[in-house]
Amino acid sequence: MANLQFDLVSPERRLASLEASEVRIPGADGDMTAMADHAPTITTLRPGVLSVIHSGGTDEYVVIGGFAEITATGVSVLAERALPKAEVTQETFDGLVQEAKDAYATAQETFKNEPGPVDDAAKLIADMVAVGGHIGLTANN
Repeated sequence: MANLQFDLVSPERRLASLEASEVRIPGADGDMTAMADHAPTITTLRPGVLSVIHSGGTDEYVVIGGFAEITATGVSVLAERALPKAEVTQETFDGLVQEAKDAYATAQETFKNEPGPVDDAAKLIADMVAVGGHIGLTANN
């Protein structure tokens, strides 16, 4: 099976650079699986778990925002925030959910007659809670 180059970076650090057989991406318009010879695509990311399947097993990362560029030979993910799944503790997760709730409260105050941004902020909370469910954590705040 052909492999593709996978790179994941966030503003804080480079999290991964390796050859993978498959990359599962939480796209804003739905989950995607990229493999070698994939059609060129750029997608925005929603909060979720990005999985990378490679010869050594599967690595999982929690990503929040950003975008993925998929080509026939590789996947480059530029995430607004990204952490290896193993580094997401209950405390870290609670902080991420609280940030989403704070963004929702700010959107409600700022966009009183514009439902779009408020709806987007509410969806962010729902996405974060879903991420927690996927990695075995429950929001405590």
